[in-house]
This record gives sequence, structure tokens and C-alpha cells, in this order.
Amino acid sequence: MPKIKLENLTKRYGKVEVLHSINLEMEDAEFTVLVGPSGCGKSTTLRMIAGLESVSEGEIYIDGRAVSRLEPKERDLAMVFQDYALYPHMNVAKNMSFALRLQKRPKKEIDQKIGDVAEMLGLTDYLHRKPAELSGGQRQRVAMGRALTRDSSTFLFDEPLSNLDAKLRTQMRAELATLRQRVHKNMIYVTHDQIEAMTLADRIVVMHAGKIQQQGTPEALFKKPINKFVAGFLGTPPMNFLQASIEQEGDGTYLTGQNFKIRCDEPTMQRLNKAKSSTLDLGIRPSDLLYDPAAPVESAIEVDVVVSEYVGAQSVLIGDCGGEKVMVELKSDTPVKLGEKLKFKVDLAELHFFDMSDGQSIG
Repeated sequence: MPKIKLENLTKRYGKVEVLHSINLEMEDAEFTVLVGPSGCGKSTTLRMIAGLESVSEGEIYIDGRAVSRLEPKERDLAMVFQDYALYPHMNVAKNMSFALRLQKRPKKEIDQKIGDVAEMLGLTDYLHRKPAELSGGQRQRVAMGRALTRDSSTFLFDEPLSNLDAKLRTQMRAELATLRQRVHKNMIYVTHDQIEAMTLADRIVVMHAGKIQQQGTPEALFKKPINKFVAGFLGTPPMNFLQASIEQEGDGTYLTGQNFKIRCDEPTMQRLNKAKSSTLDLGIRPSDLLYDPAAPVESAIEVDVVVSEYVGAQSVLIGDCGGEKVMVELKSDTPVKLGEKLKFKVDLAELHFFDMSDGQSIG
């Protein structure tokens, strides 16, 4: 499969620059997910790769060949759109075979390809139905099937699940995960849903304001976010941020904030030595706060319970810590009363520190 490279890729609409010198390499047969909030430039990037948007500056390379000035049909790409883009007057088989018929492929070859792809996607029984007779999930599978029948080297997905309800989105996400294991092709997937990114990607590319913030494996980005934006964007519930000061008291170093004063161990002190200032943003994931009424004061924070959201085996607690909102994951059978003050033990090794001036990670 070809390697895809974006080199200083820039997009302007008039004088407004919406994509700023993007540099990115996608390896052979890699599932790459571009993720970020609305307006961050992820769909624009995908459409430029597809040839549906012009390039203002920079270059796109596919297998070492510059393609920025080539028509979409010359790039050996297949795209799955958010709104399915199916022909309503054609049945499933004709929608899936449309590109092959345009290429005047032999009927036997077309039938074989449609049969193989339909079986892979569970569409064999629906080949004679029209899109209006299908559910949203089935229509999305047809759109994916149409791309797969083209046998392109690279598949582009532009928020393909965003129009589906929550249950169907979860089901289709699982089907996509299975599909990527069976189809060893380059796949570039755009979404604003970080759960989709975390569960599907070999590599996640987090974008914000037309720039790449960080790229890497889901685990690497979750455990070692490069800045406060990435840390807050990836993870459900999102990471908590509390303002803290580094203070010396006697022979100890403490992280001090509203409702907490945490004594630092040696590894934490070494990380904090890299801080530019004595004040910073302390990041704690909700799953890393452990309910412990007996926790020593020097290793815990106190939270006033405001809301408890029951979600089955787990509950998400929303509380107040000195005027700052804190979210905690805990077992649903944990006794919690609204207005109660609870103590949560902090694991120093799981803390994240961010510079308050530029949001960059410390240590």
C-alpha cells in the first residue's frame, strides 16, 4: 500500500488561512484518525487529500508521487461521505457497482466483487432494495461497500457515523473495527468523536485551529498528552484541571490548591523542577481519583458532591473543589449524598502538569 505524506499543506479562503502548514506521514495499511472539534480543519484536510478542495500551498504525496494538481479520479482513492451520497433510484447492487460499470468492467467480475463485498458487510439479502428501504446503518454499509468494490489503495471516511443514533453508532464502530482487520488498506478517518478515534485508530492526529496538536497511538496520547488541549479533549469523562502552587514547607514540597495540599515524592519533584513558574494547572483524570475516606490529608483532595450520575456499574460524580468543577468515576454502590464532602486519594504517578502560560505539558 502507498505511503501518504502531507508537506506544509496550507489552505486559504481569500485572506483567511484555515489550515496552517500541516506536515503528516501516514504509513502503509495504517488506520489514521483525524480528530478535533468542529472547525479545526480535519474535514478540509481530508477533502484536500481526496482532491475535492484545492491546495493553497504545500504538497500531497501518494507513494512518492505529487498529486495536489491531479483530479480526484487520478489519485486511486475511495471516499465515504457523512450523508452516504447514495443514488436513490438505484438498488444496493447498482449503487455498489456504479464505479465498476463506469469503468466497463466485465459483468462476471462486477457480480463477483459485489457478492464478496456484500457478504463481508452483511448486505447479501439487501442487494435488490433501494436506499429508502434501508435503515441508517444499512445505508452506511452500502456507502462503505461502494468504496470497497473500487479496490482503491486508500479509503477516506468523512464522519461516516455522525448521522446515526447512539446505539447504531456503537454497532457500526464495532463493524468498522472488524472491517479494518479484514481489509489491509490505508484508511483515513475524520471524526469529532474522540471515542471513535480511541477505539479505531492505529494513529490519532489531534487537530485544533488548523494545526496538528499531537499525533501518536491512542495509548500514547491518552497517557502523555503534549498540552492541555489534547489532555482535555481525549478521555470520557474529560480530565479535571485544578490550579495549584508549588510550595516549600519544612523539608517537604507540596502542591497546594483549594481543598488540597499534596506532598510530593522525589519523582514528582523532579518533574516539577522543569516548571517555568510556581503556579501551574494540575490535570487529574476522573478514573485516577480513588474514593478513600481514610486517605491521609497529604495525599488526597476533598470534593463537595453536587451531582451523581448513575450509569450502571459506574457512576460519574460531579463535585466542587474550592470553586473548580471536578468529575470522578466511582462504583455505583459507593454511598454518596448530595452536599456531602468526600475524600479522594491521588496517585502522584498519574498526575499531569501544564504550564499556565502556554498550556504545554511539564515533565
